[in-house]
Amino acid sequence: MPESGETASLPSRIASLVHAHFDALPTRSKPSTFPDGTREWIPMTGIVAVTGENTASERLHCITVTSGAKCLSASHIPRCRGLVLHDCHAEILAIRAFNYWLLTECHGLLTEEQISKERFDPEHHKRDSASEHNIPASPFIRRRVSNNKAHDDEDPESKKWPPFELQPDIKLYMYCTCAPCGDASMELCMASQQDATPWEITQEKTNDADSEENMLDGRAHFSRLGVVRRKPARMDAESTRSKSCSDKLALRQVSSLLSFETSRLIAPTKNAYLAGLILPEDEITRSGCERSFGENGRMKALVGKSWPNNNMPLGESTIGYRFHPFNVLAVSSEQIKAQWLFAKMKSIPPLPSNGPEGVKSVTVSKKNRPGNVSAIWTAAPSYTHSCAALSDTGCKTLPALNRTKTGLYENIINGVKQGNRANVPLARGASSLSRAKLWALLRNIVQPNVCNSITGSLQQDLPVLGEDACVGDRSLDALRHKVQHATTYDEMKRDRSDPTKSDQFRAETINEAKAVLKGWLSNSGDEGWGLDVLIDPQKRKR
Repeated sequence: MPESGETASLPSRIASLVHAHFDALPTRSKPSTFPDGTREWIPMTGIVAVTGENTASERLHCITVTSGAKCLSASHIPRCRGLVLHDCHAEILAIRAFNYWLLTECHGLLTEEQISKERFDPEHHKRDSASEHNIPASPFIRRRVSNNKAHDDEDPESKKWPPFELQPDIKLYMYCTCAPCGDASMELCMASQQDATPWEITQEKTNDADSEENMLDGRAHFSRLGVVRRKPARMDAESTRSKSCSDKLALRQVSSLLSFETSRLIAPTKNAYLAGLILPEDEITRSGCERSFGENGRMKALVGKSWPNNNMPLGESTIGYRFHPFNVLAVSSEQIKAQWLFAKMKSIPPLPSNGPEGVKSVTVSKKNRPGNVSAIWTAAPSYTHSCAALSDTGCKTLPALNRTKTGLYENIINGVKQGNRANVPLARGASSLSRAKLWALLRNIVQPNVCNSITGSLQQDLPVLGEDACVGDRSLDALRHKVQHATTYDEMKRDRSDPTKSDQFRAETINEAKAVLKGWLSNSGDEGWGLDVLIDPQKRKR
């Protein structure tokens, strides 16, 4: 039985909160049962921010809820043009949704600053700090102000980082209904097979055959552990180059939860990393989790390293990239069985043939398959003026989940919004979490007048990031130049012109982590497009 509210552990309460939000989603976002008895299952993930943990003011905030079990084949990637999601596994969608939400939170705070300044000084003769305008604080992010002398003395290089950081009392947790695919679940895969013989590998004919062989499909070569694997875990499906969720979560222990776009605005402090990964107890193998994520596992070479290499003592306010292994926490199987009706069925016992008189023997179908629909939900940002309220979600109404307002709600099939085709991707079908939409969102925040002519999605009066004398704002001129003048997505991501070198540190961090993980191949082919992909072809002709 689930634990009572008064005695429930933190992992149990986080799991219950995520389930309550998923249960409140419309039926179209959930798996189906078909007339022939076939039943769909789906993995589900949520990211929860805990403020004031272990204090009287502790609060749990459900930020994202996502579901999904699909990803695109390698041959499909070059046709995406930034409009199609490559990987719709629930864990990966949750991280992308979290970054979307952070961008809207940043924009909301900036908008409040702009509105407050205009009220205080309509002619902008004064450039006072935001704190002097009585702007309501966000529970989640804050300005990194330059008058924090203790912070500056601890790390003088902090002045070079982006203008925002997470509030210091926040801890982030990810809850998943099943173990991440890949290395952390290999023992589970072995135990679930009637025949534990590893699947054979068919060598692909590529120019990089040796490296290709190293990135194994999900169940190939059980004897090889601690290696990078790819999705899907089926040999009858066309291969992909999407790395497993275990591998992507391992990388996030070094690069933080912040994406490329979000890291331009928010500095990588300790609490930008996952504090814990919460799983059902029967989905945890301690050896697999320690090997995949632990200090003594495959990433032990990164213990104690930092980027930049300033050898600063690890404190709550230290800024920079480090290896932050998360705790793997358990929730009882009884609780999950009671709360999660869409788990993958392991077996269904047949009904007895000699049932009570008058009751016919019924043949129960054992068919089950992963659901095609991926659900994406994020909480609304803290500020009513955020651009999230202006985003095109494709929904006429947004659900209120467990008394939490919605910022984004989408159903995704084959990487695009339900009702659209992935083989001919168009702007109207692109998820708000797609590469093109996230780039456009960042560009609207830092240079709205440029972007409005491209996306047409946001109002003309959205404020540009100011040039206040706050820590990190000196990097925003380079950011404006990068997002305004880059003609392709690849050009924007590879630009290292930022004089603060914060994006260079991030690139070095990721490259070194990938080298330690071994066998990480780039899922390339979807970089040579610009934001003009978001112009509707019919409008383009006018």
